Amino acid sequence: MKDAAQPDVIVIGAGVVGLSAAIAVQARGLSVTVLDREGPAAGASAGNAGAFAFTDILPLASPGILKKAPRWLLDPLGPLTIPPAYAAQIAPWTFRFWRACSPKRVAHSTAAQTAMMDLSKAELEPFLAATGTLPMLRKEGNLQVYESEAELKASLPGWKARAEHGIEFRHLDASAMREVQPGLAPRFAHGTFTPGWYSIADPKLYTLALADHFRAGGGAIERAEIAALKPVEGGVELTAADGKTRRARHVVLAAGAFSHRITRTLGERIPLETERGYNTTLPSNAFDLRTQVTFGGHGFVVTRLSTGIRVGGAVELGGLKLPPNYRRAEAMLKKAQTFLPGLKGEGGVQWMGFRPSLPDSLPAIGRARATPQVIYAFGHGHLGLTQSAGTARLVADLLTGQRPAIDIQSFSPQRF
Repeated sequence: MKDAAQPDVIVIGAGVVGLSAAIAVQARGLSVTVLDREGPAAGASAGNAGAFAFTDILPLASPGILKKAPRWLLDPLGPLTIPPAYAAQIAPWTFRFWRACSPKRVAHSTAAQTAMMDLSKAELEPFLAATGTLPMLRKEGNLQVYESEAELKASLPGWKARAEHGIEFRHLDASAMREVQPGLAPRFAHGTFTPGWYSIADPKLYTLALADHFRAGGGAIERAEIAALKPVEGGVELTAADGKTRRARHVVLAAGAFSHRITRTLGERIPLETERGYNTTLPSNAFDLRTQVTFGGHGFVVTRLSTGIRVGGAVELGGLKLPPNYRRAEAMLKKAQTFLPGLKGEGGVQWMGFRPSLPDSLPAIGRARATPQVIYAFGHGHLGLTQSAGTARLVADLLTGQRPAIDIQSFSPQRF
């Protein structure tokens, strides 16, 4: 069956990246339909930490992570784990990740990430204002805490890199740190506060608000699991898992951790992997949280949302099929109660979601090799919300024949 009305653009994916792109393209005067296997905000966009982490310019793939990884991997509930059942399958990805940790590649990735962050920050507030979501923005900063002088010193090269890119921060002693966030355990002797770290009131509510805005502008959102894409005369044919087909002049692939399954039907094997993130969202009165607190040595954050206190993070490289291991969420919550002694752990709701991750920590943004009518926009890892407005601008530029706002060569889907 083929739709009689063929839209200018079909966006695959109703997460924050897909919907942001759909809205930006719609604003350029094109007709847009969004397709998603479950509906708006059903994936990682619902359960993330809610941060616009514009200061987070350093790639996950770095020499620092290589030093920490062996110790972390020994703890099955620690900040980084690879389930034994998935270790062989992910081996090619981990090799590429290791190669991306060389100083030269880290410098390249940092420069590219910085440009993307600058664009995303510049685009964010105009985008929020245009979509009626500006009241959801919070500017409460982020406090990174350290348990020792040695841990602080180990972080200084990263802060030096941020300083070189004009990012504001200040290092704090224990007294000053507790003025920013009272209630920290005495074990934390040092901290670094970054005031330019923004957040959203609740990432799921924000994404659903974007869906409402898109529909109000005449856009359609439909449930469909797209299994394949094929270039055809005048555009692209999309085939759903149920065999139904439809066409559009252009397609934007923003299906998060599921995107690589679809790129294979166009003959491209992109090394996208799944970082499975866990969290527990507690009632709003669980703790007097005044800023987002990052426990970097333990791989998780505690965030104040309009809907509660969220304790989450860590990385489990376990793919899309293994069952969730909610002991990871429980372990983070237990640590959080030790680090924030007044935190009430009752009444929490656990969650697990899929973060789409590429080996060099940069997203894939650009045209498919098989056809210029397909634009890729996926692989943002931990930074999908952060880079959503910037990605939307780049996608809209590509679809309307304008020069992209920044050089996107570093984000080429064909770089691997």
